[in-house]
Parts: sequence; C-alpha cells; structure tokens
Amino acid sequence: MKDFFTGLQFLTRIRVVRQTDWSPDSFGRSVKYFTLIGGIIGLVLAGLNYLLSQFLPTHVLAAILILAEILLTGGLHCDGFMDTADGVFSGRSRERMLEIMKDSRVGANGVVAFGMLILLKYSLIIDMTPTLLTTALLIMPVAGRMAMVASITLFPYARPDGMGKAFAQYAGKATLFITALMALLIIVPFGLQASVCAGVAVLAGVVSARYFASVLGGLTGDTYGAVTELTELMALLVFVV
Repeated sequence: MKDFFTGLQFLTRIRVVRQTDWSPDSFGRSVKYFTLIGGIIGLVLAGLNYLLSQFLPTHVLAAILILAEILLTGGLHCDGFMDTADGVFSGRSRERMLEIMKDSRVGANGVVAFGMLILLKYSLIIDMTPTLLTTALLIMPVAGRMAMVASITLFPYARPDGMGKAFAQYAGKATLFITALMALLIIVPFGLQASVCAGVAVLAGVVSARYFASVLGGLTGDTYGAVTELTELMALLVFVV
C-alpha cells in the first residue's frame, strides 16, 4: 500500500497517510497504480457533476469541473503542459528546449497553449448531456494516466536526472501490462462507447509522446504532464463526436 499512497499523494492533493520517505524506487513502483488513481480522480469529478448538475447552469458547472480537477491534482499536469509548450514550440535547439522547460517561469507559448486547452475543455464539457458527461469524467482521467504510463515505459528519458527519471528508471516493463489491465477493468463495464473513446484517447496520447520524444530526444516529467492533458482533451472530444 505504501507504493499506492506514494502515487496517490504525488498525482493528487489527497492526503491519506503522512509520508516522509519519497525514494526513487518507490516512485517507480507507484506507476503501476496510476490508472487506479485516475479512476479515483474520475469518481470525484463524476460525483461532483452528478450533484451539481441538478441545480447549476451548464456553463457554470463546466467551469467548476475544470477548476476542481486542477485543484485535485494541484495543477501538476497543467504545469508540465505549459512548460512543454514553451520548450517544444520555442524553435530552438534540443538542448535549449530542455533548458526552457526547466525554467520555473512561464512564457507566451505556455500561456497561449494553456488558454486554448481550458477553452477547448470548457467547450466540450458544455456540449455533453449530464449523463454522458458523468461517464466521460470517469473515463477521462483513467485514459490520461494510461497514456502517461505508456510514455514512461515505452520512451527513453531525455535528461540525465530529474524527478521523472525515477518513474522511467524503476517502473519496469510489466507496469504497462498491469496498468492496462486495471484500466480495462475500470472502463469496459461502461460499455463500447467508453472503451472506444478511451482507446482513441490513449492512442492520441502515445502519438503525442512519440512526437515530443522525436523533438527532445526523449521525454521528461513535463512531457508526461502534457501527454496526460492532451489525452484527457482527446477523450472529451471523442465522447462529443
């Protein structure tokens, strides 16, 4: 359970136990629980949607759901998404891109990209019925974390060190199979539509990971976050379609 709590308390702001030991190998072993943690995030968002959709206008509900996910994850993946946009779209050399991504300041590319991400998520959410949205909110975080695990296990790490290095170094190849199995157990009961949406979204996430890896010579912790955000966006898009 220690590895599960390590993953839960890293990917979310849910605090269950007090942890002072954040060893690299524990980070790596926690990766196999990422889709399960995505399911927990999905349950929170779906439950919030179910409760608030009874009396709130759709556009207000959409804003609250987007904000709730950011608060629940501590904006971890949003930060990675903005840093990735700043670096990848800078038009600089590979080494300079990695330096830009490591800078704590956010540039114009990151701000514009994040604004577009929020706008697209908002637009897709308000286009769904409450029932469909509840399913989409359950599936979306699971697909996002599944794509993150694929990114961690299938692509090399671009830096000699970094927080994301522990995930890549200690996760192990069997992790991809374990997380995929957990994802199927969560998604398949929701039917064919949910399964297809999740599958297409994860595929899109892996394609984006491949693109980032080709540009940067590998992936980083920031690109893991970017892949997660793009996968979630694609999940919502496919549900709407």
